[in-house]
This record gives sequence, structure tokens and C-alpha cells, in this order.
Amino acid sequence: MTTPEVPRNAYTDSPEQHPNLILGSLHLLFWLFFHPSAFRNHLIRIDPTLDPKSNRKRHILWRKPTFWKLLFQGYIILPLLAYFLIILVFWGFGYSVAEIAVFVALGVALGVALGVALGVALGVALGVALGVASVLALGIALGVASVLALGVASVVALIVVLGAMLGVAFGIALGAPLGVVLGVAFGVPFDVPLGVASGVASGLGATINSWRPLLTLPLFSLWHLIIYRLDQKKVGSKPSLLCCHAAFWDEWQTLPWHGLDKHLLFVLKRSPKEGEAALNYLSKSKQRWAVQAAQIELDISKLKDCTDIDTLCNLHHNLTTSELTGEANNLIDEFVRLSEDIDSALSQKGIYNQLQALKTIANQINLFVQALNRSDNKYAPRFQPIAVSWYEIVTNHVKHLNELLELRQEIDNPYIVGQPLNEQVQIFFGRTSIGLRIEKLILDSRRPPLLLYGQRRMGKTSLLNNLGRLLPNTIIPMFIDLQGAPTSATNHAGFLYNLARAMTTSAKRQSSFILPALTREGLEADPFTCFDEWLDEVEEILGEKSALLSFDEFEALDKAIEKGRFDEEDVLGMLRHLIQHRPRFKVLIAGSHTIEEFQRWASYLINVQVVHISYLQENEARQLIEQPIPDFKLRYEPDAVERVIEITRCHPCFVQLLCSELVNLKNEQETAVRRLATVADVEAAIPEALSVGSLFFADLQNSQLDFASVEVLRFIAAQGEGARVGYEVLSRQFFDGLDRSLELLLRREVIEFVEGGYCFQVELIRRWFL
Repeated sequence: MTTPEVPRNAYTDSPEQHPNLILGSLHLLFWLFFHPSAFRNHLIRIDPTLDPKSNRKRHILWRKPTFWKLLFQGYIILPLLAYFLIILVFWGFGYSVAEIAVFVALGVALGVALGVALGVALGVALGVALGVASVLALGIALGVASVLALGVASVVALIVVLGAMLGVAFGIALGAPLGVVLGVAFGVPFDVPLGVASGVASGLGATINSWRPLLTLPLFSLWHLIIYRLDQKKVGSKPSLLCCHAAFWDEWQTLPWHGLDKHLLFVLKRSPKEGEAALNYLSKSKQRWAVQAAQIELDISKLKDCTDIDTLCNLHHNLTTSELTGEANNLIDEFVRLSEDIDSALSQKGIYNQLQALKTIANQINLFVQALNRSDNKYAPRFQPIAVSWYEIVTNHVKHLNELLELRQEIDNPYIVGQPLNEQVQIFFGRTSIGLRIEKLILDSRRPPLLLYGQRRMGKTSLLNNLGRLLPNTIIPMFIDLQGAPTSATNHAGFLYNLARAMTTSAKRQSSFILPALTREGLEADPFTCFDEWLDEVEEILGEKSALLSFDEFEALDKAIEKGRFDEEDVLGMLRHLIQHRPRFKVLIAGSHTIEEFQRWASYLINVQVVHISYLQENEARQLIEQPIPDFKLRYEPDAVERVIEITRCHPCFVQLLCSELVNLKNEQETAVRRLATVADVEAAIPEALSVGSLFFADLQNSQLDFASVEVLRFIAAQGEGARVGYEVLSRQFFDGLDRSLELLLRREVIEFVEGGYCFQVELIRRWFL
């Protein structure tokens, strides 16, 4: 790709040939000696069948001008240039025109003959991949053989053209010393030292790619230093000289180029687009080490540039640690995780929640600083001052939030509405009995898969996020949100990569458990085998512990399979194999549908055990209402607490929703009555709670129910709070499909059958449908 910032024909293995015949011929010769990939791509541009790796059917190329140009440059221009150079050398040594003519004639004849003879013996055996010598002989020999035996012009084009140019040079290199010998035999007075030198030259020519990179290393290193200094002095937006670096055109050099990472980093900062093009090229070359070194330095620079809380929370969007390996990667990854945590903390609703989350993060950064002080990681001294700076930024923002609270004299609103509770918040209450049931089933020798089933917004995701608090430390929770990256992938490799990444992140966050890395490149070739091998590594690290794989919103994966994005047998078969043959892994899926509603899952998850998650226990709900955080400043009249419980039925989402709007309402009142909640306050907060929670209610109505069942709900709602409607009354109102509607509403836990009639389970839901 060429842009104003990226030089033409730079950072590519497919540069264009110079249009001038002579310069273009030298271009070809340069590619053959230094950049064979460029020569191969040049042949492909002429015709794809010229690609040595192509299996496509050969065809006649004689009508293509570009093919004739290649032949002309290879067989006419380059030999003429080579012999012109030889003539000048011998003329400089004082030989006569007649002596030079004899030498040239003998050199040409014997050079071609020797090229054919050696090509048959060596070219076929060694192949193109071994380097210049085999290419030279192979080109001449197989080219002549194909003409005589097969008569296929495209084979001539493929093999002769590929080897001819260097074949001429190889013929000269070996033909010259033989020409000397025969010249002596014919009475031409050649110097013995010249003959010896020619013989040595022929040997060196055959092994040029073994010694040339080492010989040119000092010279090219000096050249690299010069272009780096020139780039440093350059002003304006002109392209850099980095494209002239041998790393981009000398494919035979395997030794690392000293200073390449510094030059690359310099260009990345001055011209990001050009630097990105250089990074992409080097990442696939033998100098890929420089990419990692430059990326580490660039990331360190970005970390140092974080000077306030806003830059800290946005940093994780700008760092890509997945491409890095080694000691620096773990440290940078820790900064990325801290940035994500800070971003999550600042997105919390209410100053109090932000304050509590940031205090936890400040403690984590402090522990990170101490770990860096003790670490023998070679990068630790460079990252330690950055971590100290981050600690100061976060603690200063904590002080700022405290000052805001004192200034406003408001009631802290700790409630979180509309998003799951993660492990950082203190407002996660109860679920102890569910935690005990999950623990018991995990320890069951039969290892049954678990289904965490419950109504939407009942707290399934919050529970999965906080299993680390409820389960013993011998069980490592690994939370996977199937609504996120895994089911958004386009193939199995992407699905498994995102699966492993989610497992790794969750294990680290909930249990500080570090899993081995899994690269996307390894998954591309054979995704399920590679993922299975990775699970072997995870099992070794687990030791005597167990891993609980928690798949949230399994309906999303079912939809992805239904759309054909993933193969059912591959994905669900892998899950079943994991359950049956890996005792260290326990599987839990969570959703608002039963397994029976998804037949494909039922056939793979044999003997699934259902863990039902429903309303909070009353004592848990009371604590959430009256004492959600220490030193909560809002007090309730006893009847007000009872009214909240009546309205919400201890539904965790609705308790948080109603109490959050109640705190907002009280903060708008006079300070004299602000800190005492009454029944009237609770009733006044209900309309706003219905408005704020409208997305939940709309999802319930539109996604989980059908039109007929909604009509039944509206009829029951119109009967008043707590009203029970008998089946006979409903059957007179709804003639068709009543049984199916009632069955759906009961399964979705919207209504219940009590004392001979149907009624809403939650008063707040009734008011929505009213």
C-alpha cells in the first residue's frame, strides 16, 4: 500500500521493476542476489504460472511483451554487461584485444556447457530453495531439457528465465578458470595467479549466500547508522530512509541488525503510517525481533504519557499486548488490566461506587509496585516508576472524590442498575445457598454439567462474576460471556481464541490464577487440536485444583450455531468431550431458557443438573435496602422497608432499581427530611423506577413473551394489586391458546398459581403491564 507517508515500492516483497531496460536488468540481478521473493513476485506479475509453487496449468507466453522483455534482459543485456565488465578488467591488466576475444569465446562456450552439465546433476538434487548455485545450474539445464524433450514454452519461461540470469553469472564464474586453462593449452599467455584467482572466485560464487551476509555486515551496519543519523536531522513530513535499511531487501541475512529497533521506533513516532507498514513487513521476516523490541518501547512511552485519570482509563484501548511475548508482556498486560479496571470504576453510577472501586485498584497498584521492587525481571526497573506514578494519580483522584462527597452533602448512591455486579463492588449480597449447591455438584464424582437457570435480571451474571467469593479457593472460576467476543468470531479459531482469552482473564481477576498463553497463529492451522493441547497445559498448572467453566448467555452460542457461523458437532462435541474426559474441568451454563428449549444442547449435555436462581431471601433483601454499604446515611421507616419488599418481592434487580431511584429522590429534597425514607417516598419513586427500567420490561415483553401471553398479563394487571384471577374467568376472556399462554408465563416466572387463581409474582412488573 502506497500513501503520501509511505515511500513507493517500500516495505514490500513485490516492488516494481525500473522501466529502463538497463537499470531494470540490474534490478533483476539485485533481486536474485538479495531479494529473491521480489524476483518471484515479479515472475508472478508477468504470469501466475511462472510461480515455482504454482500448480496451475502452464500455457504459451510468447505473445506477452513482458515475457519477451524478461528474456531480453536476462539473455542479452545482463550477459553483455557482465562481459563488458570482464573486458574492462582484462584490458586493465594489459591483455591485448585478441587475447581477450579468445578468453571471452572460450568462457561463453564452456560456461554454458558446464552450466548444463552441472545443472542436471546438482540443480535437480539441490532445488531452488538451497540458494544461488543450484538456481543457476537448474535454470540452464532444465531449460534446455524442457525445450528438447517437452517442447513446452511455459516450462522454458518458468525454469530458464528463473535461472538464466544467475546461470550466466555462474557460467562465467566457472567458465573463466576453465577458459584460462584451455587458453594456456592453446598457447595464450595467461598469468597463473589470474587462473588461481578465477578458480577461487568460482568456489566463492557457488557458496555466496553462506558468506556474503557475514562479509557485508560491517559495511551495511555503517550504512544503517548513516541513514539513521540523516533521518534524525530531517525536518518536515518527507518519508524516512528506513526503507533503505537492509532488513527490507536482504533476505539472506539471519543475524539481527543492530539498531534496527531504534530506527523503527523513531519512524513509528514521527510517521505512524510508515512505521506501521514497516512493522507489518518485519513481523514476517527474520528481523521480527525488532518489531517486539520497538513495540515494547512504544508501549512504555505510552505508559509514561499517562498523567491523569482520564488517560489511565483510556490506555487499554491503545495497547496491543497480544502480539508480544517474553518478560515485558506480563508487565504490560498488568498495566492493561489496571487500565480496564479504572475504566470500569469510573463508569460506575454514583460517586460512592467509583470511590470504592478506585480504592481497591489503588491497593492493587501498590502491591504491583512492591512486586516490581522484588522482581528479577529485566524490565522491572523501567516499569516501577510508571507504576508509582499511576498509584499517585489514582490516590489523588480518590481524594478528589471524597472532597466532592463532602461538598455536596448528598446521600451516597451505592446501587448499580442495568449492569452485572463484578467482583470489585461491595454491594453483592446473598446467594450463599446457591454457592453451596454449586460447590456440592462440582465435587460430585459423576461430574454432571450444571445449568444456572432463572428469569432475566435475576442476577445470574452477577453471581458468576462473584463465584470466587462463594467457592473455596480449590475451585478456579473461569467466566465466559457468550454474548461477547467468542460468538462474534468468524471461524472456529477466533471462537477458541476468545474462549481461552476470557478464561485467562477471569481466572486472573477472580482467583489471581495465571494461565498459559494461547496464540491465534497456532489455532489457525488446526484449532481444536491446538485448543485441546492448551487445555493439557492448563490441567498441569491446575494441579489438584478444579476449573469451573461458566458460560453465560448460552442462547447466544445457540443462535451463532443456528446461523451457521460454527459447526454444531465441532463446538458442542468439544464441550461434551471436555465434560466426559477432563475431570479437572467442570462446566456450568447460564441462561433464561431451559435445556429442553434447545434440543441440540440436550443431546450433548447428558444428565445436566439445574441450579435455579430466584429471588433474594428476605433477610438478604433487607440488608440490601437498609445497609447496602457501611455508614449508609439513608434510614427507613419500618413500613417503607416492607413496602419495598412488597413491590419488588426481593427481586435483586428491582430492589436495586427502586432503592437507587429512592436515593435520587431523597437527594432532591430538603436536608431536614433527606435522610429518612417513608412509604410515600417509596410510592413516589416507583414511576421513575418504571421509566429507568423500561428496557428490562420491554425486553421481557418483546423477547420472552408472545402477543397472546401479553394480552393475558394486561387483563390480570387490570384487576389490581395482588388480585388472583381464576382459570374460568380467563377462559371466558380468552378462547384460543390460553393454556399455551399460561404455560409460557409460568415458565418465564412472570405469574404464579396461588389459591385457585393466577397472579403476578412481582408487583412492579404488574404496574408496567398496567
